[in-house]
This record gives sequence, structure tokens and C-alpha cells, in this order.
Amino acid sequence: MLVTLSFVMLACFIYILISGRLSAAATLVLVPTTFALLGGFGPDLGQMIINGIKTVAPTGVLLIFAMIYFMTMTDAGMFDPIIRRIVGAVGGDPMKVLLGSVALGYLVALDGDGATVYMIVLSAFLPIYRRLGISLIKVACLMLQCTGVGNLLPWGGPTARAATSMHVDMSEVFTPLVVPLLACVSWAFLIAWIFGKQERKRLGVIDLDTKGMLEGDHAVGPRFYFNWVLTILLMIGLVMEVLPLAYLFMVGAAIALTVNFPKSSSQQEQLAQHAPAILHVAMLLFSASVFIGVLSETGMANAVANAIVSSIPEAVGPRLAVVTAILSIPMTWLVSNDVFYFGMLPILAQAAAKYGITPAEMARAALVGQPVHILSPLVASTYLLVSMLELNYGKVQRFTIGWSTVTCLLMLFAATLCGVIPV
Repeated sequence: MLVTLSFVMLACFIYILISGRLSAAATLVLVPTTFALLGGFGPDLGQMIINGIKTVAPTGVLLIFAMIYFMTMTDAGMFDPIIRRIVGAVGGDPMKVLLGSVALGYLVALDGDGATVYMIVLSAFLPIYRRLGISLIKVACLMLQCTGVGNLLPWGGPTARAATSMHVDMSEVFTPLVVPLLACVSWAFLIAWIFGKQERKRLGVIDLDTKGMLEGDHAVGPRFYFNWVLTILLMIGLVMEVLPLAYLFMVGAAIALTVNFPKSSSQQEQLAQHAPAILHVAMLLFSASVFIGVLSETGMANAVANAIVSSIPEAVGPRLAVVTAILSIPMTWLVSNDVFYFGMLPILAQAAAKYGITPAEMARAALVGQPVHILSPLVASTYLLVSMLELNYGKVQRFTIGWSTVTCLLMLFAATLCGVIPV
């Protein structure tokens, strides 16, 4: 009964989300609530949602204060010199703009956090996208390629979960995947080239007025250098995890506002200016807590995972690593990383051990789906990207899912070719 309810709910959820019949926030709240009531979980529903809210709250605080921080820095002119140099280098060529976006995206993705990628890259490039008229949905697709691969760095989260679940050293999991990951990076640049060619044909190469674009430029002075030093220290703190990430951004945002807008009235104006965008992201994120709470607390996520594992035929046992890799593509979209890596993976690995497939190999295989996982409604940072670009969530899903699936399959092909995932 629970398995059937789970699959029907997920099917309805995906259909409504992708079709755009309801907003993302309404879908995240109404669909799981309806199916939880149909499943007889009404008396416990309130506590389930509270548990879901507790799960997303740290990420919600992180995103809210990260947005305040980077929007403050943008308004203070920290990124103006970068924009000036980028405009000078690309010369109004959409292809160069998109290739440059991917290059910067991967550079920032080294910190393993998607929200940081979107805030920094879009702060630098968004005025250029809008001036040139570049398709923002294509921009979203490219940024998701960057974060989908960047998420696989040892400090990004999924790799640590996979290594911990399999009780193997991090280096055994990540180091052999470097070549397959580089193949994915190359594929992202190829996508940028394809999109750039399309946009160049549609828009042409435009002669940009650099001076006009930066008319409100702030003079480079002590405050400018302070902002960059503060940002670099913040990034170091994030990577080293010296304090909880949410708290780091809370402190950073408070310092940024105080230094760049010393008057209380100016700070209030600054917050009021960006409140709509921040509220939109927060609303989507906390709406997702209903979906997360119902999926996990009712046991639906585990029921789906166990049903899929039990349906795998015995005959495919010698190829369980490849099967795990393919399963990770849809499953990490449907359920959380914790459910997949700590729930499904150990069961799959136990079966694979009979055929001589090592835990490290299974851990690598389980990471293949991460470029699609980044599109999941369970991933908070994607709401930030969609909000900053003012796009429809469902349309971004529809446009990007195919490209990201190819990224996953390319990673799998390269990994099998290199022998790091056994065939």
C-alpha cells in the first residue's frame, strides 16, 4: 500500500511540477499533503512537517543571508571591475559570454556550494546577459552543469556520504573519478559552445557600451579591497567549515551591511530593495520542507528505495555497479542523498560483494547521478538560481534534464572506460 501510494504521489508531483499547472511552491505543499491525508497520516502530519522544516532551516538561513551578503557586495560595486574586464574580453559575443560563465562557474564551484556559484557568477554576468538578450534558461542549464559536478568534490557532500556509507577512505572514492569528472567539465564547455552558437546566430555580436553599462561604477578604494578580503576569508571559512555555514554568512552579511551602508536608514533601504527576491527563495525552500517531511517521515522514501532494490533481477548481479550508477540518476532526483546513500547503497553493495565488486567501486557508481540530483526539488540552491534569473521552475527542469542526463551517462561511460566502475 505504501509503495503504491509513494509511486502515485511521486508521479503526480513530477507531472504537476514539470507541466507548470501549479506553481512550484503550491506543488511542494499541496501534493504531499493530499497524499499524506489519503494514506491515513493526518494525525501525525503536523509533526512530520515540523521535522521537515527543521531539516531545511539551516539551509534556509544560509541562503537568505548569502543572498543579503552578495547583493550587498554587488550594490557596493565589488564586482564592477570584473564586469568591466569581462565585457572588454567578450566584446558582446554571446558565445564568449557563455563560455566565460562556465569557466567562472567551475572556478567558484571549487568550494562545493551551489548557492555561492549562482550568487557570484550571476552578480558578474547578469547585466551582460540582459544587455545582450541571451536566453536565461540556457544560462540556468549551464550553471546547473557546473554545480552538478562541483557538488562531487570531497567537501561537497555526496562524496562524503558515499564514502562514509561504504566505510572506505575518501581518496579511494574521489581520486579515481577525476578523469570522468574532467570529461563532464569538457562536456559543459561543449554545451556552452552549442548554446553560444545558437545565441550568436539569433542575436549576432553586439557592440556593447562598456562605459554605459557601468555608469554607476563605484570608485576602487579601501572599502573595495575590504570587501574582497572579507569575501575571500568567508570562502576559506566555508571550505574549511570553521563554523556552521549559515552562521558564517550571518556574520558576513552583518559586516558587509555595516561597512558598506553605515547608516541604519541605508541598511533598511538595502534590505527592502532585495526583500522580494529573498522572500521568493525562502518561500520555495520552506515549501519544500512539506515534501521532504512527508516523503521521509511517512516512510515513503524508504519504501520506494526498497521496492526498487528488491525488483533488481539476480541475473544482473555481476553488473550491479553499472545498475547502481543508472539507478542513481532518477533516484537521487526523487529522494534525498541521505536516503539513497545510507538506505539504498548499502543494500546494493551487499549484493554486489557476492560478485567481487568492492565498496569503493559501488560508492563511485552511486555518485554518477549527481548532475541530475542538482535539479531535484529537494536541492535548495536550485530555487535560488531560478529566482535570480526570474524563470519558471518547471521550465528549467524540462529544459535541463536531458542535458544533465547526458552528463551523467558521459561520466558513467568515462568511468567504465577508465576501469573505475566495473562493467
